Amino acid sequence: MWALTALLLLDPFHAPPATLEKPTLSLHPPWTTIFKGERVTLRCDGYHPLLLELRPINTLWYLGHLLLPSHKKSIEVQTPGVYRCQTRGAPVSDPIHLSVSNDWLILQVPYAAVFEGEPLVMRCRGWYDKVVYKLHYYRDDQAVRYFHSSANYTVLQARASDSGRYQCSGTMRIPVESAPMFSSKVAVTVQELFQAPVLRVLGPEEARGGVVLRCETLLHPQKRDTPLQFAFYKYSRTVRRFDWGAEFTVPEPEIEELESYWCEAATTTRSVRKRSPWLQLPGRGSHLNPASTTAPALRAAALAPGNKPLSFRKPPVSRSVPSVTSAPNSTSAGLQFPAGGGPTAGPPACAPPTPLEQSARALKPDVDQLLREMQLLKGLLSRVVLELKEPQALLELRGAPETPTSRFAMSPGTPETTPVES
Repeated sequence: MWALTALLLLDPFHAPPATLEKPTLSLHPPWTTIFKGERVTLRCDGYHPLLLELRPINTLWYLGHLLLPSHKKSIEVQTPGVYRCQTRGAPVSDPIHLSVSNDWLILQVPYAAVFEGEPLVMRCRGWYDKVVYKLHYYRDDQAVRYFHSSANYTVLQARASDSGRYQCSGTMRIPVESAPMFSSKVAVTVQELFQAPVLRVLGPEEARGGVVLRCETLLHPQKRDTPLQFAFYKYSRTVRRFDWGAEFTVPEPEIEELESYWCEAATTTRSVRKRSPWLQLPGRGSHLNPASTTAPALRAAALAPGNKPLSFRKPPVSRSVPSVTSAPNSTSAGLQFPAGGGPTAGPPACAPPTPLEQSARALKPDVDQLLREMQLLKGLLSRVVLELKEPQALLELRGAPETPTSRFAMSPGTPETTPVES
Protein backbone atom coordinates (compact mmCIF):
# COMPACT_ATOMS: atom_id res chain seq x y z
CA MET A 1 0.00 0.00 0.00
CA TRP A 2 2.79 2.42 0.92
CA ALA A 3 4.68 1.43 -2.20
CA LEU A 4 1.66 2.32 -4.38
CA THR A 5 1.29 5.69 -2.64
CA ALA A 6 4.98 6.47 -3.11
CA LEU A 7 4.72 5.49 -6.77
CA LEU A 8 1.80 7.91 -7.29
CA LEU A 9 3.71 10.69 -5.56
CA LEU A 10 6.88 10.12 -7.59
CA ASP A 11 5.17 9.59 -10.96
CA PRO A 12 2.08 11.73 -11.40
CA PHE A 13 1.48 10.31 -14.90
CA HIS A 14 -0.27 7.39 -13.19
CA ALA A 15 -3.04 9.80 -12.14
CA PRO A 16 -6.08 9.47 -14.40
CA PRO A 17 -5.81 12.36 -16.92
CA ALA A 18 -9.53 12.19 -17.66
CA THR A 19 -10.24 13.89 -14.34
CA LEU A 20 -8.01 16.89 -15.18
CA GLU A 21 -9.24 19.99 -16.97
CA LYS A 22 -7.19 22.14 -19.29
CA PRO A 23 -5.49 25.09 -17.59
CA THR A 24 -6.55 28.72 -17.95
CA LEU A 25 -4.20 31.07 -19.76
CA SER A 26 -4.48 34.79 -18.88
CA LEU A 27 -2.85 37.98 -20.15
CA HIS A 28 -1.75 41.03 -18.11
CA PRO A 29 -2.55 43.78 -19.07
CA PRO A 30 -5.59 42.23 -20.75
CA TRP A 31 -5.04 43.53 -24.33
CA THR A 32 -4.21 41.42 -27.36
CA THR A 33 -2.45 44.26 -29.25
CA ILE A 34 0.61 46.06 -27.93
CA PHE A 35 3.17 48.51 -29.32
CA LYS A 36 6.52 47.29 -30.55
CA GLY A 37 9.02 47.05 -27.67
CA GLU A 38 6.39 46.52 -24.94
CA ARG A 39 6.19 43.38 -22.83
CA VAL A 40 3.20 41.56 -21.36
CA THR A 41 2.84 38.77 -18.80
CA LEU A 42 1.25 35.38 -19.49
CA ARG A 43 0.01 33.27 -16.55
CA CYS A 44 -1.01 29.59 -16.60
CA ASP A 45 -3.44 28.47 -13.87
CA GLY A 46 -4.43 24.83 -13.50
CA TYR A 47 -3.56 21.52 -11.90
CA HIS A 48 0.00 21.16 -10.68
CA PRO A 49 1.42 17.85 -9.37
CA LEU A 50 2.88 17.35 -5.92
CA LEU A 51 6.38 18.55 -5.13
CA LEU A 52 7.75 15.00 -4.59
CA GLU A 53 8.72 14.19 -8.18
CA LEU A 54 11.85 13.30 -10.00
CA ARG A 55 11.44 15.91 -12.77
CA PRO A 56 10.21 19.24 -11.33
CA ILE A 57 8.48 20.43 -14.51
CA ASN A 58 5.22 22.21 -13.63
CA THR A 59 4.28 24.06 -16.83
CA LEU A 60 5.01 23.76 -20.54
CA TRP A 61 4.85 26.84 -22.80
CA TYR A 62 4.24 26.86 -26.56
CA LEU A 63 4.62 29.64 -29.13
CA GLY A 64 2.86 28.18 -32.13
CA HIS A 65 4.35 24.68 -32.37
CA LEU A 66 7.62 25.74 -30.69
CA LEU A 67 8.27 24.61 -27.11
CA LEU A 68 9.63 27.50 -25.01
CA PRO A 69 12.44 26.84 -22.50
CA SER A 70 10.59 28.29 -19.48
CA HIS A 71 8.69 26.04 -17.03
CA LYS A 72 7.45 28.73 -14.68
CA LYS A 73 3.87 29.53 -13.97
CA SER A 74 4.23 33.03 -15.49
CA ILE A 75 6.39 34.37 -18.30
CA GLU A 76 6.97 37.74 -19.95
CA VAL A 77 6.81 37.94 -23.74
CA GLN A 78 7.05 40.56 -26.48
CA THR A 79 7.03 38.41 -29.60
CA PRO A 80 3.80 38.25 -31.62
CA GLY A 81 2.16 34.89 -32.15
CA VAL A 82 -0.17 32.29 -30.66
CA TYR A 83 0.64 31.22 -27.10
CA ARG A 84 -0.55 28.11 -25.19
CA CYS A 85 0.36 26.40 -21.94
CA GLN A 86 0.05 22.93 -20.44
CA THR A 87 0.37 21.47 -16.96
CA ARG A 88 1.45 17.94 -16.10
CA GLY A 89 -1.10 15.40 -17.28
CA ALA A 90 -3.67 18.02 -18.40
CA PRO A 91 -4.75 19.06 -21.91
CA VAL A 92 -3.36 22.13 -23.64
CA SER A 93 -4.98 25.48 -22.75
CA ASP A 94 -6.98 27.70 -25.09
CA PRO A 95 -4.75 29.97 -27.19
CA ILE A 96 -4.04 33.70 -26.87
CA HIS A 97 -3.08 35.56 -30.05
CA LEU A 98 -0.72 38.45 -29.30
CA SER A 99 -0.27 41.19 -31.92
CA VAL A 100 2.54 43.75 -32.03
CA SER A 101 1.97 47.02 -33.90
CA ASN A 102 4.22 49.84 -35.08
CA ASP A 103 1.34 52.23 -35.90
CA TRP A 104 0.62 55.57 -34.26
CA LEU A 105 -2.79 54.37 -33.11
CA ILE A 106 -3.95 50.91 -31.99
CA LEU A 107 -7.32 49.55 -30.86
CA GLN A 108 -6.99 47.23 -27.87
CA VAL A 109 -9.74 44.66 -27.19
CA PRO A 110 -10.05 41.95 -24.48
CA TYR A 111 -8.03 38.79 -25.01
CA ALA A 112 -10.68 36.55 -23.41
CA ALA A 113 -14.02 35.69 -24.93
CA VAL A 114 -16.82 38.13 -24.09
CA PHE A 115 -20.19 36.52 -23.36
CA GLU A 116 -23.69 37.91 -23.53
CA GLY A 117 -24.52 40.14 -20.57
CA GLU A 118 -20.88 40.85 -19.74
CA PRO A 119 -19.15 44.24 -20.16
CA LEU A 120 -17.28 44.83 -23.41
CA VAL A 121 -14.40 47.33 -23.01
CA MET A 122 -12.16 48.65 -25.80
CA ARG A 123 -9.31 51.20 -25.66
CA CYS A 124 -7.98 53.39 -28.43
CA ARG A 125 -4.34 54.01 -27.51
CA GLY A 126 -1.83 56.44 -28.99
CA TRP A 127 1.91 55.89 -29.43
CA TYR A 128 3.76 56.28 -26.12
CA ASP A 129 0.37 56.83 -24.49
CA LYS A 130 -0.15 60.19 -26.12
CA VAL A 131 -3.61 61.72 -25.68
CA VAL A 132 -5.96 61.05 -28.59
CA TYR A 133 -8.31 63.93 -29.50
CA LYS A 134 -11.52 63.91 -31.55
CA LEU A 135 -11.81 60.21 -30.85
CA HIS A 136 -14.29 58.11 -32.84
CA TYR A 137 -15.11 54.43 -32.42
CA TYR A 138 -16.51 52.49 -35.39
CA ARG A 139 -18.28 49.15 -35.78
CA ASP A 140 -18.47 47.76 -39.30
CA ASP A 141 -17.50 51.21 -40.68
CA GLN A 142 -20.34 52.91 -38.76
CA ALA A 143 -19.53 55.45 -36.02
CA VAL A 144 -20.88 54.27 -32.66
CA ARG A 145 -19.28 56.68 -30.14
CA TYR A 146 -17.42 60.00 -30.00
CA PHE A 147 -15.14 61.43 -27.27
CA HIS A 148 -13.34 64.76 -27.09
CA SER A 149 -10.18 63.04 -25.83
CA SER A 150 -8.86 59.60 -24.84
CA ALA A 151 -11.52 57.39 -23.28
CA ASN A 152 -12.50 53.74 -23.32
CA TYR A 153 -15.56 52.54 -25.21
CA THR A 154 -17.70 50.38 -22.91
CA VAL A 155 -20.80 48.30 -23.57
CA LEU A 156 -22.21 47.47 -20.13
CA GLN A 157 -24.18 44.39 -21.24
CA ALA A 158 -22.93 42.99 -24.51
CA ARG A 159 -25.28 41.37 -27.01
CA ALA A 160 -24.69 39.26 -30.08
CA SER A 161 -25.50 42.36 -32.16
CA ASP A 162 -22.38 44.02 -30.69
CA SER A 163 -20.16 41.63 -32.63
CA GLY A 164 -18.31 43.06 -35.62
CA ARG A 165 -15.09 44.64 -36.84
CA TYR A 166 -14.10 47.63 -34.72
CA GLN A 167 -11.81 50.54 -35.49
CA CYS A 168 -10.93 53.90 -33.95
CA SER A 169 -9.67 57.22 -35.30
CA GLY A 170 -8.39 60.47 -33.79
CA THR A 171 -5.69 63.13 -33.80
CA MET A 172 -2.55 63.60 -31.70
CA ARG A 173 -0.35 66.61 -30.99
CA ILE A 174 3.11 65.62 -32.29
CA PRO A 175 4.02 68.50 -31.60
CA VAL A 176 1.07 70.13 -33.38
CA GLU A 177 -2.26 68.49 -33.95
CA SER A 178 -2.02 65.89 -36.67
CA ALA A 179 -4.46 64.84 -39.36
CA PRO A 180 -6.98 62.12 -38.37
CA MET A 181 -5.29 58.75 -38.03
CA PHE A 182 -6.98 55.33 -38.09
CA SER A 183 -6.15 52.13 -36.27
CA SER A 184 -6.26 48.68 -37.79
CA LYS A 185 -9.59 46.84 -37.69
CA VAL A 186 -10.06 44.23 -34.98
CA ALA A 187 -12.72 41.49 -35.02
CA VAL A 188 -14.79 41.20 -31.84
CA THR A 189 -17.24 38.33 -31.27
CA VAL A 190 -19.74 38.23 -28.39
CA GLN A 191 -20.19 34.59 -27.44
CA GLU A 192 -23.62 33.06 -26.75
CA LEU A 193 -24.03 32.42 -23.02
CA PHE A 194 -26.76 29.81 -23.45
CA GLN A 195 -28.96 28.61 -26.26
CA ALA A 196 -32.56 29.66 -26.71
CA PRO A 197 -34.65 27.34 -24.50
CA VAL A 198 -37.02 24.70 -25.82
CA LEU A 199 -40.21 23.72 -23.99
CA ARG A 200 -41.15 20.07 -24.14
CA VAL A 201 -43.68 17.76 -22.48
CA LEU A 202 -42.34 15.01 -20.27
CA GLY A 203 -43.44 11.46 -20.92
CA PRO A 204 -45.96 9.63 -18.72
CA GLU A 205 -43.16 7.82 -16.93
CA GLU A 206 -41.60 11.20 -15.94
CA ALA A 207 -44.84 13.04 -15.13
CA ARG A 208 -46.16 13.23 -11.59
CA GLY A 209 -49.80 14.15 -12.16
CA GLY A 210 -51.13 16.55 -14.74
CA VAL A 211 -48.92 17.58 -17.64
CA VAL A 212 -45.26 18.35 -16.78
CA LEU A 213 -43.42 20.88 -18.97
CA ARG A 214 -39.64 21.25 -18.93
CA CYS A 215 -37.72 24.32 -20.13
CA GLU A 216 -34.44 23.02 -21.56
CA THR A 217 -31.37 24.98 -22.63
CA LEU A 218 -27.62 24.46 -22.91
CA LEU A 219 -24.90 26.69 -21.40
CA HIS A 220 -21.61 27.42 -23.10
CA PRO A 221 -18.91 24.95 -21.91
CA GLN A 222 -16.88 27.78 -20.38
CA LYS A 223 -19.95 29.05 -18.51
CA ARG A 224 -21.59 25.80 -17.48
CA ASP A 225 -21.59 26.91 -13.82
CA THR A 226 -23.72 29.99 -14.55
CA PRO A 227 -27.01 29.76 -12.58
CA LEU A 228 -30.19 30.22 -14.61
CA GLN A 229 -33.80 30.83 -13.64
CA PHE A 230 -36.96 29.94 -15.53
CA ALA A 231 -40.44 31.40 -15.99
CA PHE A 232 -43.50 29.90 -17.68
CA TYR A 233 -46.30 31.58 -19.61
CA LYS A 234 -49.70 30.58 -20.98
CA TYR A 235 -50.37 32.75 -24.00
CA SER A 236 -49.48 36.24 -22.64
CA ARG A 237 -50.25 35.43 -18.99
CA THR A 238 -47.53 34.47 -16.50
CA VAL A 239 -48.31 31.16 -14.81
CA ARG A 240 -45.04 30.97 -12.85
CA ARG A 241 -42.52 33.72 -12.25
CA PHE A 242 -38.75 33.29 -12.36
CA ASP A 243 -37.35 30.72 -9.97
CA TRP A 244 -34.77 27.93 -10.01
CA GLY A 245 -37.05 25.14 -11.21
CA ALA A 246 -36.90 24.20 -14.90
CA GLU A 247 -40.18 22.23 -14.72
CA PHE A 248 -43.79 23.33 -14.45
CA THR A 249 -46.83 21.11 -13.89
CA VAL A 250 -50.12 22.01 -15.54
CA PRO A 251 -52.87 20.75 -13.19
CA GLU A 252 -55.35 18.32 -14.69
CA PRO A 253 -58.42 20.59 -14.19
CA GLU A 254 -56.70 23.41 -16.11
CA ILE A 255 -55.93 21.33 -19.19
CA GLU A 256 -58.05 22.61 -22.03
CA GLU A 257 -57.94 21.95 -25.71
CA LEU A 258 -55.25 23.61 -27.84
CA GLU A 259 -53.48 25.48 -25.01
CA SER A 260 -50.26 27.29 -25.95
CA TYR A 261 -47.36 27.64 -23.50
CA TRP A 262 -43.84 29.06 -23.69
CA CYS A 263 -40.98 29.53 -21.23
CA GLU A 264 -38.16 31.96 -20.62
CA ALA A 265 -34.63 31.37 -19.31
CA ALA A 266 -32.57 34.18 -17.78
CA THR A 267 -29.56 34.89 -15.61
CA THR A 268 -30.13 35.92 -12.00
CA THR A 269 -29.47 39.58 -12.87
CA ARG A 270 -31.76 39.34 -15.94
CA SER A 271 -28.90 40.64 -18.07
CA VAL A 272 -29.61 37.84 -20.56
CA ARG A 273 -33.14 36.61 -21.22
CA LYS A 274 -34.24 34.23 -23.95
CA ARG A 275 -37.66 32.76 -24.70
CA SER A 276 -38.67 29.46 -26.23
CA PRO A 277 -40.95 28.84 -29.21
CA TRP A 278 -44.65 28.20 -28.59
CA LEU A 279 -45.70 24.73 -27.47
CA GLN A 280 -49.30 23.76 -28.19
CA LEU A 281 -50.73 21.11 -25.91
CA PRO A 282 -53.23 18.63 -27.39
CA GLY A 283 -55.56 19.16 -24.43
CA ARG A 284 -58.14 16.88 -22.95
CA GLY A 285 -60.25 16.80 -26.13
CA SER A 286 -57.73 14.63 -27.96
CA HIS A 287 -58.47 11.74 -25.57
CA LEU A 288 -62.26 11.87 -25.99
CA ASN A 289 -64.18 9.54 -28.28
CA PRO A 290 -66.04 11.56 -30.96
CA ALA A 291 -68.85 8.98 -30.98
CA SER A 292 -69.62 9.53 -27.31
CA THR A 293 -69.99 13.30 -27.47
CA THR A 294 -70.49 15.80 -30.24
CA ALA A 295 -68.86 18.78 -28.55
CA PRO A 296 -65.24 17.81 -29.36
CA ALA A 297 -66.23 16.98 -32.93
CA LEU A 298 -67.87 20.35 -33.42
CA ARG A 299 -64.89 22.19 -31.95
CA ALA A 300 -62.49 20.20 -34.12
CA ALA A 301 -64.60 20.91 -37.20
CA ALA A 302 -64.26 24.62 -36.56
CA LEU A 303 -60.49 24.43 -37.04
CA ALA A 304 -58.90 24.62 -40.43
CA PRO A 305 -55.74 22.60 -41.26
CA GLY A 306 -53.69 25.68 -40.46
CA ASN A 307 -55.26 25.97 -36.96
CA LYS A 308 -57.36 28.91 -38.15
CA PRO A 309 -61.09 29.02 -37.31
CA LEU A 310 -63.50 28.67 -40.19
CA SER A 311 -66.25 31.25 -40.66
CA PHE A 312 -69.86 30.12 -41.06
CA ARG A 313 -72.19 32.71 -42.66
CA LYS A 314 -75.84 32.64 -43.74
CA PRO A 315 -76.31 32.42 -47.54
CA PRO A 316 -76.95 35.83 -49.12
CA VAL A 317 -80.59 36.66 -49.95
CA SER A 318 -81.17 37.37 -53.62
CA ARG A 319 -83.09 40.57 -54.39
CA SER A 320 -83.82 39.82 -58.06
CA VAL A 321 -87.46 39.30 -59.23
CA PRO A 322 -88.17 35.68 -60.22
CA SER A 323 -89.13 35.21 -63.84
CA VAL A 324 -91.78 32.61 -63.07
CA THR A 325 -94.17 32.82 -60.16
CA SER A 326 -95.59 29.68 -58.64
CA ALA A 327 -99.22 29.20 -57.94
CA PRO A 328 -100.28 28.27 -54.44
CA ASN A 329 -99.65 24.69 -53.43
CA SER A 330 -97.22 24.19 -56.34
CA THR A 331 -93.50 23.48 -56.21
CA SER A 332 -90.51 24.72 -58.18
CA ALA A 333 -88.69 22.42 -60.53
CA GLY A 334 -85.66 22.14 -58.26
CA LEU A 335 -87.50 21.24 -55.02
CA GLN A 336 -87.83 17.64 -53.89
CA PHE A 337 -89.90 16.23 -51.07
CA PRO A 338 -89.16 13.18 -48.98
CA ALA A 339 -90.51 9.89 -50.20
CA GLY A 340 -93.90 8.98 -48.86
CA GLY A 341 -95.41 12.46 -48.64
CA GLY A 342 -96.09 15.56 -50.68
CA PRO A 343 -95.66 19.18 -49.81
CA THR A 344 -97.28 20.24 -46.60
CA ALA A 345 -99.25 23.40 -45.99
CA GLY A 346 -96.29 24.94 -44.21
CA PRO A 347 -93.31 24.16 -42.00
CA PRO A 348 -93.89 22.99 -38.44
CA ALA A 349 -94.41 25.72 -35.92
CA CYS A 350 -91.14 24.91 -34.15
CA ALA A 351 -89.02 24.62 -37.30
CA PRO A 352 -87.17 27.75 -38.44
CA PRO A 353 -87.96 28.99 -41.97
CA THR A 354 -85.62 27.87 -44.70
CA PRO A 355 -83.56 30.41 -46.67
CA LEU A 356 -85.84 29.88 -49.70
CA GLU A 357 -88.94 30.66 -47.66
CA GLN A 358 -87.29 33.71 -46.16
CA SER A 359 -86.42 34.90 -49.68
CA ALA A 360 -90.01 34.36 -50.91
CA ARG A 361 -91.46 36.26 -47.94
CA ALA A 362 -89.08 39.12 -48.47
CA LEU A 363 -89.89 39.33 -52.19
CA LYS A 364 -93.74 39.13 -51.93
CA PRO A 365 -94.33 42.87 -51.04
CA ASP A 366 -92.02 43.94 -53.83
CA VAL A 367 -93.80 41.79 -56.42
CA ASP A 368 -97.23 43.10 -55.38
CA GLN A 369 -96.08 46.70 -55.64
CA LEU A 370 -94.57 46.02 -59.07
CA LEU A 371 -97.82 44.50 -60.35
CA ARG A 372 -99.83 47.50 -59.17
CA GLU A 373 -97.47 49.89 -60.90
CA MET A 374 -97.67 47.85 -64.10
CA GLN A 375 -101.48 48.04 -64.04
CA LEU A 376 -101.41 51.84 -63.63
CA LEU A 377 -98.90 52.14 -66.46
CA LYS A 378 -101.10 49.99 -68.68
CA GLY A 379 -104.11 52.25 -68.03
CA LEU A 380 -102.17 55.37 -68.83
CA LEU A 381 -100.87 53.90 -72.07
CA SER A 382 -104.41 52.91 -73.09
CA ARG A 383 -105.67 56.47 -72.57
CA VAL A 384 -102.80 57.90 -74.61
CA VAL A 385 -103.50 55.55 -77.53
CA LEU A 386 -107.24 56.26 -77.42
CA GLU A 387 -106.67 60.02 -77.40
CA LEU A 388 -104.47 59.78 -80.45
CA LYS A 389 -106.93 57.66 -82.42
CA GLU A 390 -110.37 59.01 -81.37
CA PRO A 391 -110.20 62.28 -79.47
CA GLN A 392 -114.05 62.55 -79.38
CA ALA A 393 -114.39 59.16 -77.73
CA LEU A 394 -111.87 60.19 -75.13
CA LEU A 395 -113.95 63.31 -74.38
CA GLU A 396 -117.03 61.17 -73.83
CA LEU A 397 -115.08 58.95 -71.47
CA ARG A 398 -114.02 62.04 -69.55
CA GLY A 399 -117.71 63.20 -69.24
CA ALA A 400 -117.76 65.99 -71.89
CA PRO A 401 -121.30 67.47 -72.90
CA GLU A 402 -123.10 65.58 -75.61
CA THR A 403 -123.47 67.01 -79.17
CA PRO A 404 -125.96 66.09 -81.96
CA THR A 405 -123.20 64.53 -83.96
CA SER A 406 -121.89 62.56 -81.10
CA ARG A 407 -125.05 60.63 -80.21
CA PHE A 408 -125.57 57.27 -81.75
CA ALA A 409 -128.61 55.00 -81.46
CA MET A 410 -128.94 51.32 -82.15
CA SER A 411 -132.03 50.20 -84.04
CA PRO A 412 -133.62 47.26 -82.27
CA GLY A 413 -134.42 45.47 -85.42
CA THR A 414 -131.40 46.04 -87.53
CA PRO A 415 -127.76 45.62 -86.82
CA GLU A 416 -126.98 48.94 -88.45
CA THR A 417 -126.75 52.16 -86.49
CA THR A 418 -128.40 55.42 -87.57
CA PRO A 419 -127.98 58.87 -86.21
CA VAL A 420 -130.92 60.35 -84.32
CA GLU A 421 -131.47 64.02 -84.54
CA SER A 422 -132.93 65.96 -81.73
